Amino acid sequence: MAASIPASTPAQSVHELVGGEPFFTRLVDQFYEGVANDPALLPLYPERPELAPARRRLTLFLVQYWGGPGTYAEERGHPRLRMRHAPFAIGTLQRDRWLVHMSVALDDVGAELSSDLRDQLGAYFTMAADAMRNTSD
Repeated sequence: MAASIPASTPAQSVHELVGGEPFFTRLVDQFYEGVANDPALLPLYPERPELAPARRRLTLFLVQYWGGPGTYAEERGHPRLRMRHAPFAIGTLQRDRWLVHMSVALDDVGAELSSDLRDQLGAYFTMAADAMRNTSD
């Protein structure tokens, strides 16, 4: 009698592993608590002091990027992150402040995540923040 081969199951996305959109909503809300009081970052938000539209866009982007529904693309098209951030002067200071707030948010909201997941998210945020730099210091 031949041994049965178990059916393969697709790997779970990061979106699924972190608990879906509620995780990203909490992460982004925590992140923007820091941004709201940061004089180096707040001027980069044209809708300030109202940050709800930016919160929603970042949440939808992260959900989609990490394997969730494609609502961001349905509403806004291709992310084109460099192009969307081009009008704003983003230097080392702004990158570093963005990373501070995102790291604090990830530490707070992601405390229950495995270190591998936190590392994966953190590495992406570091890469993305650095990629948005568009001014020399």
